[in-house]
Amino acid sequence: MLSFTDHWTGYLALTVFLAAYVLVIVEENLDLRKSKPVMVAAGVIWILTAIAYASQDRSHVVAELLRHNLLEYAELLLFLLSAMTFINTMVERNVFTALRTRLVSFGLSLRGVFWLTGMLAFCISPVADNLTTALVMGAVVLAMGAGNGRFISAACVNVVVAANAGGAFSPFGDITTLMVWQKGVVQFGDFFALFIPSLVNWLIPAILISLTIPRETPSARTEQAQVKDGGYAIVMLFLVTIAGTVLMHHYLEMPPFLGMMTGLGVLKSYGYFLRRKELATWAETSALDAEGGVSRRELLKPAVKPFDVFISMKRVEWDTLMFFYGIMLCVGGLGALGYLATLSDFFYKDLGATTANILVGVLSAVIDNIPVMFAVLSMNPDMSVGQWLLVTLTAGVGGSLLSIGSAAGVALMGQARGIYTFSAHLKWIWAIAFGYAASIAVHLMMNSALFSR
Repeated sequence: MLSFTDHWTGYLALTVFLAAYVLVIVEENLDLRKSKPVMVAAGVIWILTAIAYASQDRSHVVAELLRHNLLEYAELLLFLLSAMTFINTMVERNVFTALRTRLVSFGLSLRGVFWLTGMLAFCISPVADNLTTALVMGAVVLAMGAGNGRFISAACVNVVVAANAGGAFSPFGDITTLMVWQKGVVQFGDFFALFIPSLVNWLIPAILISLTIPRETPSARTEQAQVKDGGYAIVMLFLVTIAGTVLMHHYLEMPPFLGMMTGLGVLKSYGYFLRRKELATWAETSALDAEGGVSRRELLKPAVKPFDVFISMKRVEWDTLMFFYGIMLCVGGLGALGYLATLSDFFYKDLGATTANILVGVLSAVIDNIPVMFAVLSMNPDMSVGQWLLVTLTAGVGGSLLSIGSAAGVALMGQARGIYTFSAHLKWIWAIAFGYAASIAVHLMMNSALFSR
């Protein structure tokens, strides 16, 4: 592949990417959605790439490289579209609200809430994404610790670390693990070798932080919430879809997005019957309300509407999906210009795979782990399964070092605004770093056999 790292197009492309990423970092200050600058940058970078290749009479190569990058993004997009629709549908059916209500009603002490929310975050995030998991557990923390800012900030740190750690040993737990699985460098069953290292990553800081949590029992307000009709069936359908996706990928070598999109089709078909049932009930209720003198406005815009799966699809995080488009094409364009090859030589030849993969986790605390992991996958260094699992672990849990290092941390800062802050998280960075180092050490010792093949 040609290299343009010393060409004006290469310098300009790198400048454009860095400028776009600065805008992503200051997203909250500018109130500018993160997808916008990177989508523009992606277009500019590929135009510069085309100009560079045209100067060497290799214009046709650019189109092939671009289509290859687009195919990788399309597979990720379809997988995430189906997974997010399932999660949004469960939210609409009150599955997570009912779970939160049940947890609040247990009457646990603050220390009990701390451990329960952490444990559930660790257990749920391998199936649901770590962002949704963090928000649900964050709601429980806020409900139980109302008025106790010290407890809320410490419990939020625990939830973020647990959600990120839980997502590191499952292809469905984080975008980075999904990308590694879809690339085919690590098989589905191999990810579970990271279970103990991930558990260590959460438990060590959790134990240290829990020593500051009082045992007092708070008086939390309990709410009544019931799972709507079909909610449990949709949960089972989601689990069956995940199982089918894994089996199709393992035995038939079909790309994971096919299984997820097939499951989405089944969900939409089930939603058809669910909607018809609720429409009939809604029509009967509306007729009774009309007889009772309910206003026309209330009839036209009822508080509870019949199920519509396309509402769940509409509520998908499109800004995030478009951000992935921009980032993946930006990184792909820089790779076409030769920057990833140069970076790969420095990281994986000069520093060595183990040191490089540990640094990837540290970078993930400052830079979003998506571009970092996509860059590593694009470099495609010749590594053993153990090393690929190491970079999967570090990229997944490295974001816990800072509150801005993961989607879970950023979301909880917004949910517990003014209580769980960057500085509140930074207070515990020493404990999180201890867990980060320990998880790496455990992986190197427990899975040493995987480093030889």
